[in-house]
Amino acid sequence: MSRGQAVRAPISEFKSTHQSMSGLATNLYSWSPSLFQFLSDCLGFVGSFFLYFVLTFSTGLFDISVKNVFWEIEIFLPILAAVSSYWVLLFWFGGLYKNWLVRSPFEEFFTIVRYTFIGCFLLFFLIIIDTQNLPHIRLKIVFYWITLIIVVMAMRLVVRVIQRYLRRKGIITLPVVLVGSTNKLIELWSSITTNPSWGYAIQGTILTDADEMNIWESKSEVKSIPILGLMNKLSEVIQRIRPQTLLISMNSPEHETLLNIASLCSDNNIRVKIVPDLYEVFSGQARTLAIYGAPLIEISPQLMKPWEETAKRLIDIVISMLVIILGSPIWLATAIAIKLDSTGGVFFNQIRVGKNGDLFKMYKYRSMVQDADKGKAQWTLPGDKRVTKFGRFLRKSHLDEVPQFLNVLKGEMSLVGPRPEQPFFVEKYSAILPYYPRRLKVRPGITGWWQVKYKQHTESVQEIESRLRDDFYYIENISLKLDIEILVRTVYCVVTGHGQT
Repeated sequence: MSRGQAVRAPISEFKSTHQSMSGLATNLYSWSPSLFQFLSDCLGFVGSFFLYFVLTFSTGLFDISVKNVFWEIEIFLPILAAVSSYWVLLFWFGGLYKNWLVRSPFEEFFTIVRYTFIGCFLLFFLIIIDTQNLPHIRLKIVFYWITLIIVVMAMRLVVRVIQRYLRRKGIITLPVVLVGSTNKLIELWSSITTNPSWGYAIQGTILTDADEMNIWESKSEVKSIPILGLMNKLSEVIQRIRPQTLLISMNSPEHETLLNIASLCSDNNIRVKIVPDLYEVFSGQARTLAIYGAPLIEISPQLMKPWEETAKRLIDIVISMLVIILGSPIWLATAIAIKLDSTGGVFFNQIRVGKNGDLFKMYKYRSMVQDADKGKAQWTLPGDKRVTKFGRFLRKSHLDEVPQFLNVLKGEMSLVGPRPEQPFFVEKYSAILPYYPRRLKVRPGITGWWQVKYKQHTESVQEIESRLRDDFYYIENISLKLDIEILVRTVYCVVTGHGQT
């Protein structure tokens, strides 16, 4: 087998596993909380629309002529459809249709208040463009906002009660697998059995070692729960059982164990919940989730809200186009300087690994002698003799990265994200560090948290672990705010010549 074949096979396996699992639809999807939320909101938007106009007409805020015209069916239905679609879209951008089994009603209420306020604020500006009666319009908008909040939240509370009833009766269930130590899992099992409204259907348990298996089998109260295997068979069990959620509770968990579980489940679109006392030793994308007063730590495959993902992509496109177009004279001069400095092409193209293991061709200005990458894949070393004279300036100023804005426009990269790596190194370090592929959950970036903390380095497992800590920090805390901070830091790095030569 050639080196190229050896490199690509495991990446393709990672990619196909991710796609097959992410495309998997469970038989309970039609009963998901997201669907309940969507249906209740549709009723809430329609109901609040009716209630608002009934109240405003009865209080005289609208005159009779408007009232008579409004109730004509050919006018009323398009307005109702447009308003409902507007709110559904806004709620979706706000992450109000997340498929959580249980979500705090207080958190839900304040999120609804925030996004209905934003939506009404936008409506207000659209309306005042076509009217001069500002005080009257303000009163109507506030009245509509209050009506909308009350009706929508009331409908969501109603479906909460319905969901809880259906879970308690076993009509809606959430397949889960218990993972951990016997004594801890028995406590968790006891909580689940005494709270049927959680809707958990235990498919089995995965224990940490053979000793725990013997203890489990000696406990009569849990004999009916099958042992699916030990921790070293976790991947095989997940592929066979395909649960929606793992519930973890174990004695003295190790960092690496929890990281491996989080990485494996993230790749397979499985939610992970762990008991709170593991929080201080867990390093992953975590969020506290209160289940009827019993808090757990949840590891969710979803990293950003839909509106944040959309905004991040729009920012990528706009900034990339501005850099390429406005800086075109500089980029042309740079290309000429590269040709004058050494023989060879202006650009350097190399296959890198992107989001979900996709391979893509990354563009850079050539900063080394022609064909410097022929032979064994390797990192650029401090003082690397393959770097040309002008190439040292390009690498020091990071200007060699400019062509990657084309990769950003194509959607292969983002402005901010983990550094894209060569397939050879992805395979090499995935074998050494099983949680390494978790960095492939997001688009690689021109810059990132590790890049702005950059220092001269040589290839080693310790260096990779250091990079992973920074990459995971970014993934765990990914947000537009963090992206902006990294972009500002990047400008400083460029100005001060922070790159490795």
